[in-house]
Amino acid sequence: FHRKYIKLITKVMQSGQVVGDELHGGYSILLLLGSVHQVKISSIEGDTVAIYFSASWCPPCQRFTPKLIEAYKELTSHGKSFEVIFVSGDQDEEAFNAYFAKMPWLAVPFSDSEGRKSLDERFEVNGIPHLVFLDAKTGEVLTDEGVEFVSEYGIEAYPFTTERINELKEQEKAAKDNQTIHSVLATPNRNYVISNTGEKVPIVDLEGKYVGICFVVNGYPPVEEFTPVLAKIYAKLKEVGEKFEVVAVSLDSDEESFNNSFSSMPWLAIPQGDKMCQKLVSYFELSDLPTLVLIGPDGKTLSSNIADIINEHGLDAWEGFPFNAEKLEILAEKAKAKAASQTLESLLVTGDVDFVIGKDGAKVPVAELVGKTVLLYFSAKWCGPCRAFLPTLVDVYNKIKEKNSDFEIVFISSDRDQSSFDDFFSGMPWLAIPLEDERKAYLKKKFKIRGIPSLVAIGPDGKTVNTDAKTSLAVHGADAFPFTSERIQELEKKIDEMAKGWPEKVKHELHEHELVLVRRPRPYGCDGCEEMGTSWSYNCAECDFDLHAKCALGEEKKGEEVNGQEHAAAPAGYVCEGDVCRKA
Repeated sequence: FHRKYIKLITKVMQSGQVVGDELHGGYSILLLLGSVHQVKISSIEGDTVAIYFSASWCPPCQRFTPKLIEAYKELTSHGKSFEVIFVSGDQDEEAFNAYFAKMPWLAVPFSDSEGRKSLDERFEVNGIPHLVFLDAKTGEVLTDEGVEFVSEYGIEAYPFTTERINELKEQEKAAKDNQTIHSVLATPNRNYVISNTGEKVPIVDLEGKYVGICFVVNGYPPVEEFTPVLAKIYAKLKEVGEKFEVVAVSLDSDEESFNNSFSSMPWLAIPQGDKMCQKLVSYFELSDLPTLVLIGPDGKTLSSNIADIINEHGLDAWEGFPFNAEKLEILAEKAKAKAASQTLESLLVTGDVDFVIGKDGAKVPVAELVGKTVLLYFSAKWCGPCRAFLPTLVDVYNKIKEKNSDFEIVFISSDRDQSSFDDFFSGMPWLAIPLEDERKAYLKKKFKIRGIPSLVAIGPDGKTVNTDAKTSLAVHGADAFPFTSERIQELEKKIDEMAKGWPEKVKHELHEHELVLVRRPRPYGCDGCEEMGTSWSYNCAECDFDLHAKCALGEEKKGEEVNGQEHAAAPAGYVCEGDVCRKA
């Protein structure tokens, strides 16, 4: 039975629902079609069979399934020998039925839990959606990267063999070698892009211009922060007569989201839902957002992403257009001069807004902070590592203030509502920038804040002295003040002297192997107290295990996790892991 079964379903299932009638000495297996019909595996027709692992509760599956349905319908309408078998990861039959009702193909019965489990194991399904293509005649796995291939190439990838994918990649290479603005933006059925008023603009009108291909997603914070800056640069370049245009490539899955974001953009776009949008994701190897690809007047790619330049220089970035080596050098020199002239007022004063706030919203003039060492504290209540770090920071703050009145901290919140801001700020003995203050976005961009909690140290002269003061503080505590490189080097030398008296090797109850004292070139995480460490650690290279000297040698642990605090969920666009919450 097993041999017959594996042969019939192209070596897919190791067990299944068996019915009583026999065929050629073996058994026929039933698959469901829709919610009514049953289909014998022996009657399945198709040179290529796809096994589709998916579930209704999975957002990526919800986004991919319509693409697979579209490809399936196109292939079958063109007479291609192709079939799909759905293997559900849903938790109950009602959800399975509702999801499967939308699919035009077959499915393993939901009641056959053993069969579905064996398929998961057979194809090592570690995440969904997962799509495996098989040769129906031989049972050979053509690819287990079906989701990527369908998303990237659609029906062009049929019959999903290695040879066909290699052929498509060769075509892509040839297209890049002979790239034009038409090959990038046009399709056989569309030779135009659109304005936000619905006007069709012929792609031929973009010939001879610099064109920025801007990938956008409605509601994604980094894109929403980037777009207004790009709009100002776009307007400035238009004003000075540069031949520059921007074309948005929307990655939104619905037209409403697309319209919401595109309505505020002064440039052009590929129509929402156009297949070229997804192709350009692959073509330009999109790996981050925001991304702005720059195409030259000859249609060739000049830069795969100038968004980083714009984020770094802000509106001043327009002076670097078209972002060649010569112009970028000018931008760099200007940024260097700007950094040299930085003051606390230039960082914290915008127009008439020249204050930060204390308790009960009291306004404290920025002028009162001039001449002090100021830590800019980027944090939020919803962030678990931020809540855990706060007591340590409060303790260090109080210790520094006891000896140094010329010290202050300014809280810059990433909270989403006033209630969370007020609650978190109430436990801080320092100052803050108001929640709904435009200076926050500027400071996050200037200091390239990618994760929280973060501390940036500004010296008494208003210059930046340490962009990672959190690590310095976590390792050295109040002794790190005033957080300059000279002070940190001085502390490191003291630790080096102390290390001469430490044992070279120790055994510790937290780890099975002997730990060796080593000099660490970069910061590390202590597996004992879970604080950051620098310089020296007791390390097991085999297991990548580290202990601070104070932990390895039995000194009191610090930085215990804070208990009893409410855990708020991280908002969209952030992922909390280990010691930091990062932008996804």
